[in-house]
Amino acid sequence: MASTVRTDMEVSSELFSNGCTFWQRVLLTASLLTCWLLPTTARVTIESLPPQVVEGENVLLRVDNMPENLLVFGWYRGMTNMRHAIALHSLYYSVTAKGLKHSGRETLYINGTLWIQNVTQEDTGYYTFQTISKQREMVSNTSLYLHVYSSLFICGRPTTLVPPTIELVPASVAVGGSILLLVHNIPKYLQSLFWYKGLIVFNKVEIARYRTAKNSWEPGPAHSGRETVYSNGSLLLQNVTWKDTGFYTLRTLTRYQKMELAHIYLQVDTSSSLCCDTLDSAQLGIDPVPRHAAEGGSVLLQVHNLPEDVQTISWYKGVLSTKDFKIAEYSILTKSIISGRAHSRRETGYTNGSLLLQDVTEKDSGLYTLVTIDSNVRVVTAHVQVNIHKLVTQPAMRVTDSTVRVQSSVVFTCFSDNTGISIRWLFNNQRLQLTERMTLSPSKCQLRIHTVRKEDAGDYQCEAFNPVSSKTSLPISLTVMNE
Repeated sequence: MASTVRTDMEVSSELFSNGCTFWQRVLLTASLLTCWLLPTTARVTIESLPPQVVEGENVLLRVDNMPENLLVFGWYRGMTNMRHAIALHSLYYSVTAKGLKHSGRETLYINGTLWIQNVTQEDTGYYTFQTISKQREMVSNTSLYLHVYSSLFICGRPTTLVPPTIELVPASVAVGGSILLLVHNIPKYLQSLFWYKGLIVFNKVEIARYRTAKNSWEPGPAHSGRETVYSNGSLLLQNVTWKDTGFYTLRTLTRYQKMELAHIYLQVDTSSSLCCDTLDSAQLGIDPVPRHAAEGGSVLLQVHNLPEDVQTISWYKGVLSTKDFKIAEYSILTKSIISGRAHSRRETGYTNGSLLLQDVTEKDSGLYTLVTIDSNVRVVTAHVQVNIHKLVTQPAMRVTDSTVRVQSSVVFTCFSDNTGISIRWLFNNQRLQLTERMTLSPSKCQLRIHTVRKEDAGDYQCEAFNPVSSKTSLPISLTVMNE
């Protein structure tokens, strides 16, 4: 039961208007007064129920091992400064008063527990519970970090504006092989999408288009008979030839006429081909090492087959080789490296043409262009895709009911604040084997068991992962009861 709360302005003003004045009255000893974080004892513990909370839900910050013979206890946001007080309860006055950080959604109970309703992402942060004994001594000062997951990320798809991206699967392809141009972050209200060969969008170079209403695709003028478009926007290219090297552009169009473009550069490996042009067997190439990197790491853009008699080597961020996008230029004659406008002080150029990117962030993802010029002013250009990913944070999981009856249905939902991730499901710490009674949502973030059986009882978890990291949610136990 909650204690009696005096909500009138007079009480709140009396307790909090003069900083620590109320503490002075209660403790009667100004020398014991402190308004900053004090050492924490091990007696009092705080637990968040549920351990993970999504925007719009309620959370209980439960206090265990509450000390006896207390004079005062209170909750704070961050530091135990009166300006950060949420609520304070005086056993001496038998009154609970609101602090300056009280949002109108918190309820303080006489057992010390704090109830927060309809949480938002602004509620993320440290919460501190402090107690003072009748002997005017600080008994405990215990903190807990509360993370509130964004409700914008519903079932694995962010409703925020995340542009489409393209990934090559596998990362490289040789002549005669097949490669999938895998699309991520397709717009929610997609009406149609188009694939083009090259960087410029016009009908002559259109490979194919897909229309959501018809759930079908049509070949374009640049279709070679080897391309297939899927409903998720991805493009499969089969029986690859050296002529397939180059840029590919994806254009998406929503119901609301919002258009977005995404580009990818495909470098076909011709080292083992029997092409009659010997230049193609030793073409300028770039390998990103590693192919996928985590934020904070480094990526080496390793150059192969520099042209003979090369005089200058220039790197650009993006696909345009203009001075606004130049990172650096190396002159063989003067043995000097000149930084360009796009140099961020995190790039290092080497005499073999390679470029090292350090302390990378997601903003460093994208295409990079290398331009070489030889003594005959012959220009050779190559491109490389750099993929930088954030480390995945722990996802949260919800279930419609943790106790169900046989033949009923149940739905598990996985929430993550990360974008560009994939989701898989675990059952009793093993990869979940789907049955005909189970279905996954298109993004795999929602698992539905249509007709529950006894053997479905156990622990369920979802795992969010990307090419550089993965995190697994806390388990939820499903109990299955007989009819």
